[in-house]
Amino acid sequence: MDKQNLNFNRILLKISGEVLSGDKKFGIDPTLTQKISKKIKTLHDLNIQIGIVIGGGNIFRGMAVSEQGMDRVPADYVGMMATLMNSVALQSELEKLGCDTRVMSALSVTQLAEPYIRRRATRHLEKKRIVIFAGGTGNPYFTTDTAAALRGIEIKADVIIKGTKVDGIYSSDPVKDKNAVKYDNLTFKEVIEKELKVMDLTAFTLCKENNLPIVVLNINDKDCLSSLVQYKKIGTLVS
Repeated sequence: MDKQNLNFNRILLKISGEVLSGDKKFGIDPTLTQKISKKIKTLHDLNIQIGIVIGGGNIFRGMAVSEQGMDRVPADYVGMMATLMNSVALQSELEKLGCDTRVMSALSVTQLAEPYIRRRATRHLEKKRIVIFAGGTGNPYFTTDTAAALRGIEIKADVIIKGTKVDGIYSSDPVKDKNAVKYDNLTFKEVIEKELKVMDLTAFTLCKENNLPIVVLNINDKDCLSSLVQYKKIGTLVS
């Protein structure tokens, strides 16, 4: 399968929390959040239905903190609340641009977000509302990658687009290895055989078993999302 064969009617965009912090390394950079929102709006203007999952690593990393002695369960719940903060910040920027947006949370925080109900989420998408899925899966021990895979399957997305700081999947870390080779297309089987880190294993297995393609790209690249849906050569496709 190549990008020409992908259907971009409904997508699930996964953004890492670190992307929102920019050069600050911590917190939310309003300028960067605005830039990402403008890229999302270009897809919205093309009548593409958009679901979004954002990580919380720019505010709190449950797994990292639990390694330092904090109990894993409360650490993960704090991480889920961090994703809610990022989701509300992104919603604010998208609505400034005129995009009708809903935050749906797996955690119950009624003042900020609707509870996640699959049928209601699908209805929002059909009405051309952008839906941001916050709170991860609502359960500890699962990453936001897994939440993205799960929500992508539930809303019957055509593809998961994973926006990172790297412009695709490489044979090794391109920051540390100058000889790292970039892949344009990979199969799920090749990713497993080459032991490439695309998503965590639970998320990746969910995508593989449900035949949900994944595109990895650099969310900071200019026009990256609009270029992708216009079938230009960008990022790495796993299918």
